[in-house]
Amino acid sequence: MNARDVARRLPDIATLRDLSRSMAMLDAILLPDAPLLRRHRYDAHWSAAQELAVMDDGGGGTYSIVFSAAGAYIRGFDHESRMSPYAGDGTPWPGVVDTVPEVFRSCVEEPSFQLEGIPHITVCLWRESTDEQWRTGDVDFDNSRSVPDGSGWFFDHLIDGTPRKYQAWAQRYYRATVDLDAVIDVYELRPLTPDLIAWLNPSVTLGQLGDDIASIGYPV
Repeated sequence: MNARDVARRLPDIATLRDLSRSMAMLDAILLPDAPLLRRHRYDAHWSAAQELAVMDDGGGGTYSIVFSAAGAYIRGFDHESRMSPYAGDGTPWPGVVDTVPEVFRSCVEEPSFQLEGIPHITVCLWRESTDEQWRTGDVDFDNSRSVPDGSGWFFDHLIDGTPRKYQAWAQRYYRATVDLDAVIDVYELRPLTPDLIAWLNPSVTLGQLGDDIASIGYPV
């Protein structure tokens, strides 16, 4: 799988935003005391006009999604890919960001998506608010898809955005039983209640999650 395959399978922007908030909220409930160790995070106040979803596997693989009135911009970084800027001259692989529209150029140049001037990107997708589909750059994948960009594993939970998919992953990651009905409730953005939280993690209270709820922008 590469970025073009992902572009055909991703949901629309609104669905992607809700899915990102749901996963971030679930991670916050399941791991309330270690926010930097959570796999999924969401900042509804990243800037005055932008929201940010992040996936970080803790081992050098990550993606970021910038949501704005203009649409959505996605960048992913697989540090083991030979498409990594570190494997070449420190610039993105040809075609990855060359045709990103001007409305998203600030995202391409965003300092937090770089380290010492080297962009952390092997995958890039975008969708303007008026687009009917996701778009990617004109990357040469040798027709055999032999150039891995990270898409084969980055976006599993966005492409197969089901509560059961998250539950199966979370039970492995957190080594705990995760209630499927509770996951479904959060995926449907239902208001959090003490009982709902207790089904997921009886050691955390609604009051303790106040800052996370506000940061994520989870509906209340």
